[in-house]
Amino acid sequence: MTGRQGPALSRRSLIGAGLGISAAGLTAAGTGQALAAGSTGTRPSSGPARGHAFLAAAMDAHPDHGRIRLTQSYTDQAGLFSTAFTYDNALAILAHLAARTPAGLTRAKALGDALLYAQDHDPAHDDGRLRQAYNTGPYTFYDGSLQPDGFVRADGTANIGTQFGFTGTAVGDMAWAGIALSALARRTGTRRFLTGAVRIGEWIERTGRTDEPLGGYKFGVDGANQKLPFTSTEHNTDLVCLFGQLALLTGDRVWRERRARAEAFVKRMWEPSGGFFYTGTNDGVTVNRSPIPEDTQTWTHLALDSHRHSRSLDWVAAELAVLDHSGRTNSAVPAGQSYEGVTFSSASLLANEGAPIADGQPRPDRNGVWFEGTAHLALALRDRGARGDEARARRLLASIEQAQDLLGGTQTVGGRELPERAGVVSASSPLDTGFGFGYYPYRHTGATAWYLMAAARFNPLQA
Repeated sequence: MTGRQGPALSRRSLIGAGLGISAAGLTAAGTGQALAAGSTGTRPSSGPARGHAFLAAAMDAHPDHGRIRLTQSYTDQAGLFSTAFTYDNALAILAHLAARTPAGLTRAKALGDALLYAQDHDPAHDDGRLRQAYNTGPYTFYDGSLQPDGFVRADGTANIGTQFGFTGTAVGDMAWAGIALSALARRTGTRRFLTGAVRIGEWIERTGRTDEPLGGYKFGVDGANQKLPFTSTEHNTDLVCLFGQLALLTGDRVWRERRARAEAFVKRMWEPSGGFFYTGTNDGVTVNRSPIPEDTQTWTHLALDSHRHSRSLDWVAAELAVLDHSGRTNSAVPAGQSYEGVTFSSASLLANEGAPIADGQPRPDRNGVWFEGTAHLALALRDRGARGDEARARRLLASIEQAQDLLGGTQTVGGRELPERAGVVSASSPLDTGFGFGYYPYRHTGATAWYLMAAARFNPLQA
């Protein structure tokens, strides 16, 4: 989630918070060593095949804990145990659909049904919401307490990620879940997926709609169900897609009005002199002018398909470009390797390399490559198709594929070895986003899913 300056309980702002992950541990996690002999499965031949093998392994990480399950978001070494973020699982659904295979469709439907289960079996609410994250398998927490259940608890409720405080509901997470369910409804013609997406849209309308001067839809609620004051360009971009899909699938004109409201907010964040979008607003009146994030530029292109605003891709390519290598301060990249791509935001390039990203975290590398965002840009460039865009996208994809080959070896999910060279790490080195949290070299469902969609030229944000 971007556009949050304040105590918002967002998908991203809590990743890695207070986990006490050491810099030495991160360096070991990113050494690029090959998996030990006896790794599971055969080696898929292509980068996308290995990416899909990772998604399958992360989804099947806890086979003894129920048929209804979600995909574990990060490898075990990230310290988040079996956490399954709603956003990451929405992306996994879309990546499985992008494969256009029977196996991919089967997995996408299973994950869609798990999100519907979470909607119907929340322990406290019956209003269509989803939480920031869930547990999808058992573990022993840092304080020694046991979390014994899979995704479905013994009492039948969905297993919310309370240990890390992942109990709030953000409009962006909800929107992506709705986009994924809408895509399933289109692909399968199955009514239950559309019903779930409509419930999500209605929750967003009830909870997020604001009549503040800048308009749009606000952030969502925290774990205590208190509304949060921020309004995010990223969130409203997501809603342009979700509400547009619901308008097409239901035929109800009310979704067109809601789409127009979200789109109007996004366009109010446009800075024509610089050719980029601002992150959002804290109070509905004043635009936040710094930091400027990557996804606010690329997702707007993917959702709006606006020639007028497509300069935002050039801004990202010019202003957020990074090259990471072992000679960089605090780099975790092994000797002899280098990675190009983009970083998270304008503030990432100014991070204090002499101080930890957060308590218990390593120091950042200003040139750490954010591979999820690099995949955003590759897909958006392919979608725009201007002179030189395809060549630039291919270079970015090659960097991501090299990272899949060489970074994050020996990492596991659910205590199980991964297929060899499968899954893309979040970042090449510890990376400070500028929004109070970081990304690290751990294989990640979200980064892998975006890579797969970019490789397949699959735009998830077009209705």
